[in-house]
Amino acid sequence: MYRFSVLDLSPIAEGSNAAQSFKNTLSLAQHAESWGFHRYWLAEHHGMPGIASAATSVLMGHVAAGTSTIRVGAGGIMLPNHSPLVIAEQFGTLESLYPGRIDLGLGRAPGSDQITAHALRRNLASDSDAFPQDVMELLDYFSPHPKGLVKAVPGTGLNVPIWILGSSLFGAQLAAAMGLPYAFASHFAPAQMMQAIEIYRETFRPSQYLAEPHVMLGFNVFAADTDEEAHLLASSMQQAFINLRSGNPSKLPPPITDYWKQIGGAERALLNQVLSCSAIGSEDKILDEIKAFIAKTEADELMITSQIFDHAARLHSYEITAKVYNRLSMSDQDLQEVL
Repeated sequence: MYRFSVLDLSPIAEGSNAAQSFKNTLSLAQHAESWGFHRYWLAEHHGMPGIASAATSVLMGHVAAGTSTIRVGAGGIMLPNHSPLVIAEQFGTLESLYPGRIDLGLGRAPGSDQITAHALRRNLASDSDAFPQDVMELLDYFSPHPKGLVKAVPGTGLNVPIWILGSSLFGAQLAAAMGLPYAFASHFAPAQMMQAIEIYRETFRPSQYLAEPHVMLGFNVFAADTDEEAHLLASSMQQAFINLRSGNPSKLPPPITDYWKQIGGAERALLNQVLSCSAIGSEDKILDEIKAFIAKTEADELMITSQIFDHAARLHSYEITAKVYNRLSMSDQDLQEVL
């Protein structure tokens, strides 16, 4: 049975600030928990005016403290920016505070531009190439019997599930070889999604961490009471993405009526390409789009992201998505009874 989870970048809207974003993040997490979402993940980005989740593990603690059952994780930590030992200690601390609820997703990209990446003070010449070794080192820190001389305290012997994140074939190959769960960033980089899923599933090696392959896919949802309203809400993220690709990253802008008609063919083609794994519309439209996506990919889990300017509208979008999940679950149950 597939699951629905939440990916939150803790967006900073125009006219707002990080403090309000963090309040909105906790509010969304608490609602997501009550609506039955399985995980709540936050992502590491640096130097982005519209993203407040740079200190990901700190914000995870804020979310975990304000919730009680939902899993809280990083989707992800950009490991080239950090010492594996520091990450083991941070997530060992989180797991000790909130046992059985912490996930650690790992990415190979810096999550920033090159100037910001240099400011993070890691050796960029070799760090991305060392990603597999860093993952193995991190796994060892959590082992009950670490092979290394250095111990992570807290960390040693704690069960912190590690995921490999990716938007290319590299992550799929690594996750399969290590026997780890795999999350693909199809919500903004879908080009190699199907090929990555195929490689991961075909080459997966069972491990002490995971017996069978587990695929999580990013998916954008902009849900509202009407299709027209949903398309209006989606225009905020569309504007932000065009701004980013134009070299002018911005806070999340307010929605614009008929934004699609105001941009050129090149911009529309870009949005159609990078945001192809999206559903925009009312509940029935979202249901049809998600059902088709699951049928196409056979995803084990969807990581739903909704970059919506107004917090109340964002909450309502996730509420509608939870209703869609319940309808899909009921349909599956009915099918199993027939079989």
